[in-house]
Amino acid sequence: MRIYTRSGDKGQTSLIYGDRVAKNDLRVDAYGTCDEANSAIGLAVSHLNREDWAEKEEFMTAMQKIQTILFHVGAELATPKGKEVAWQLKKEHIEELEKQIDLWDKELAPLKNFILPSGHEASAGLHLARTVVRRAERTAVGLGEELENPLVVSYLNRLSDLLFVAARYVNHQLGGRELPLHPDV
Repeated sequence: MRIYTRSGDKGQTSLIYGDRVAKNDLRVDAYGTCDEANSAIGLAVSHLNREDWAEKEEFMTAMQKIQTILFHVGAELATPKGKEVAWQLKKEHIEELEKQIDLWDKELAPLKNFILPSGHEASAGLHLARTVVRRAERTAVGLGEELENPLVVSYLNRLSDLLFVAARYVNHQLGGRELPLHPDV
């Protein structure tokens, strides 16, 4: 199979099941933004390869699972309404995110003010991934009735929360400095 097909050279692409849509279709934007978020997560965690801390393997395993589920969320968004979805997001996936958030958050100092994305490279990268997930969420909301599974929006919402906590957790584990927002600047 070749990487290039030339089928998209005129601004059209195929959804799952072959339906053709414009490359700027909101559905394409939604699953493309999930792909972008997945890449941002991958880049962020790649900065951890040289680091070592007690919970690193558990953290990396959690992030890999999130990336896999996010890939499936993108596939769900790429499936036209009314068509069968090969893999479907479930409430349990959101509950897993919530459990992970609670686990990492209990190790962190309570926030007293807003913080700027900063600290360790992986932490800053996770903050970037969080903002991309927020864009994916906004785009998925824009699909309205075309969005077959409303859990997609809930998952993306919770995932952005998790990435915020993950960024803080990485800083905590690796001594990265959180920069507080100074409103008087």
